[in-house]
Amino acid sequence: MSQALLDIRQLSVSFGNGAGEEAFQAVREVSFAIHPGERFALVGESGSGKSVTALSVLRLVADARTQGRIFWNGENLLDKSERQMRGIRGADIAMIFQEPMTALNPLYPVGRQIVEAIELHEGLSRQAAGKRAVALLERTGIPDAGRKFHSYPHQLSGGQRQRAMIAMALACKPKLLLADEPTTALDVTIRAQIVDLLRDLQQEYGLAVMLITHDLNLVRSFATRVGVMEKGKLVECEDTERLFASPREPYTRMLIESRPRRSVTPTAADAPVLMRAQNVEVSFSRKRDDWRWWKKDSVAVVRKITLGLAEGETLGIVGESGSGKTTLAMALLGLQRMSGGDVEFQGERIAGLDKARLKALRAKVQVVFQDPYGSLSPRMTIAEIVGEGLALHQPELSVAERERQVAAALAEVGLEASILHRYPHEFSGGQRQRIAIARVLVLKPQVLILDEPTSALDVSIQQQVLELLAGLQRKYKLSYLFISHDLAVIRAMSHRILVLKDGQVVEEGETEALVAAPRHPYTQALFDAASLHGKLP
Repeated sequence: MSQALLDIRQLSVSFGNGAGEEAFQAVREVSFAIHPGERFALVGESGSGKSVTALSVLRLVADARTQGRIFWNGENLLDKSERQMRGIRGADIAMIFQEPMTALNPLYPVGRQIVEAIELHEGLSRQAAGKRAVALLERTGIPDAGRKFHSYPHQLSGGQRQRAMIAMALACKPKLLLADEPTTALDVTIRAQIVDLLRDLQQEYGLAVMLITHDLNLVRSFATRVGVMEKGKLVECEDTERLFASPREPYTRMLIESRPRRSVTPTAADAPVLMRAQNVEVSFSRKRDDWRWWKKDSVAVVRKITLGLAEGETLGIVGESGSGKTTLAMALLGLQRMSGGDVEFQGERIAGLDKARLKALRAKVQVVFQDPYGSLSPRMTIAEIVGEGLALHQPELSVAERERQVAAALAEVGLEASILHRYPHEFSGGQRQRIAIARVLVLKPQVLILDEPTSALDVSIQQQVLELLAGLQRKYKLSYLFISHDLAVIRAMSHRILVLKDGQVVEEGETEALVAAPRHPYTQALFDAASLHGKLP
């Protein structure tokens, strides 16, 4: 094999100054090499040290003590000055960050951000850099790239933002691309497109790629070699086929075997229908992009959707980004104005309720959002976060009683009362999602709308959260409206599935029957992309 492009030797990274504070070692004596043109994957659960290892290569880990050596073209990056590192970042080693919405600057168009990188490293004129940026956007598959060049990050879809990040990373033709969870929050079809794009670009540009992920299906289809990290240590490093065929370490076997397992209790035949929606429509107005720019068009994003949700039932709603899943959920909650149709809860029309009745309804119909880190206030303690709903809906409770109920809700999701006075940033992703579930559970709701509650979690943590939700459903006869693009999760949890495309229901039915024999071409494409068709989770 050719000489290593990147050679990491005995890398250790720790946090904490040691003065009255115990040092935490995130990476422990990790060694591996990446060769030119290689596709290498670093896998492991959250907290295993994957991202810290990748960020250490670019010296982007703040307030850390780093030991060992990181050789790039034979030179130790840890010996270089910050000015020298700025010349390497983006030009020789580029990075695709996990969440493009936070990695891209919201104040500037995406094209300008790509141009800035080209100007900085290559000194091209603004016009020449702009032409290259448009060409890169086109190459990464963004339609109407000349127009999207002037779009801000929030105006692009999730898949388009990720493509823009890839275009920015490739702007200066780097030799190594570090891709940190590049497909985590994307739909199955978009995920497949991004993987294909990365593979094509890697071959076209002769890049080496270091993929950081917990998605083993992605690893199996993309990487030629895999390193497995557990608690900061590299426990196994092997060719992809050999590692999946005969993993040596129990931890590796656990990761490979972890996948959502179906845990569905049949609903009672006489279970009452708690929520019913009839011909729900939601439209938004937007400015025209032709010569009649002063006029507005109406764009329908939810089109005449009818559904029912019985007590103790889980209705899975699937579809790609932009299919109307979340907009439908917000309309059912009364948080999004409808342009047509009706929503009833226990036979009562939501649209006709006064503020007092609507407030009472919202204690019974709660929502768990996709990103608990974004939905939990960083300035509030866990006691304040979980108890906020009680303070609003049951103000007559004493402080002691409210704290008792908060502790009981935390116990229901497997957390101890000792965490009451801590803050969200002190917890892992799985723990934060449990806190988010406790926050809604404390109000004793009847319906939970779960909007992508496991999309950013590791496979093992994901299964723990799913088992928790299934257990709570059996115990309290909760009804779930489960929104997800992860069809394995939907299949594991749902009694019935509703498939949305462009705001319309294209297919619905009992979960196992629908997965076994999808009729609509769009549903078939979704299941094929997820490699689910004909397989049990």
